[in-house]
Amino acid sequence: MKNKHYESMIIGHVTMDTNTDHLGNTVHAAGGAVLFSSAAAYCLGHKVCVLTKANPAEQDRMRAFTIPEEDLICLPSARSTNMENTYFTADKERRKSVCTSQGDAFTIEDVPEDITADIYHLAGLVVGDYADDLIPALARRGNVAVDVQGYLRNVDRANGGTMFFADWKDKTELLPYIRFLKTDAAEAEILTGETDRAAAAKQLYAWGAKEILITHNTEVLVYDGKDILSCPIRARNLSGRTGRGDTTFASYINERLQRSPFEALKLATAAVSYKMESPGPLKCTRADVRQYFDAFYPDFR
Repeated sequence: MKNKHYESMIIGHVTMDTNTDHLGNTVHAAGGAVLFSSAAAYCLGHKVCVLTKANPAEQDRMRAFTIPEEDLICLPSARSTNMENTYFTADKERRKSVCTSQGDAFTIEDVPEDITADIYHLAGLVVGDYADDLIPALARRGNVAVDVQGYLRNVDRANGGTMFFADWKDKTELLPYIRFLKTDAAEAEILTGETDRAAAAKQLYAWGAKEILITHNTEVLVYDGKDILSCPIRARNLSGRTGRGDTTFASYINERLQRSPFEALKLATAAVSYKMESPGPLKCTRADVRQYFDAFYPDFR
């Protein structure tokens, strides 16, 4: 894997999740933003690699990745990240999440110098996944993309690992280093105090992020300092709701390397709508997503 170049390097922990739905059915599955993000970008034909960590005794979870094995770097960690998710509604919008174990933080020393990327994508899960200086250090190597979940979702270790969201205290210092920023509607409100998604995106841009993507269960919104763009989610069912934001963001940022914000937004929204109809990471071809777009987005051609 020496002296390789990728469109994006996706950095984050892969989890082993215990998921219980609103009817009490429980399943165990590998998860994490890095898993869903890499699958989506790879399906669309982008050259991506993953940098992750796990306890050496638990590296069997790496089999869940859909990218080629040669594009996967797994470093040893004292612990792996594990989570329990309990969903209270059929649409999975309301849930309780517990982090029962958290892997070691990623540092700039973990990122190989002989592997370069156009985008360094921080696909984090909880606060503490990344060293404090990682964002500015990566910004000296290329474009930085951040899923803000990894900087807002805290683990209450005194309360059994229950997770809760709190504002990012270093946001005004670090947002200027970020080329692409992803939040969902609730996270955008935590960051800015704005319930209006367009207003929240404009505030995040004013604080320094160059391009903001905000997901909602009805649409995906993008702001690049010029135009507010949006595209509706048109999934016919929600069986694959988990990984929605990850799929959208990875699809969008990799498409943006060669396409306009609106063209990237349209394909990313079609990709996530397609993915939400089936559980697990996106598994298809670029042609499948284009066909889905043609079928369900005739008004956006």
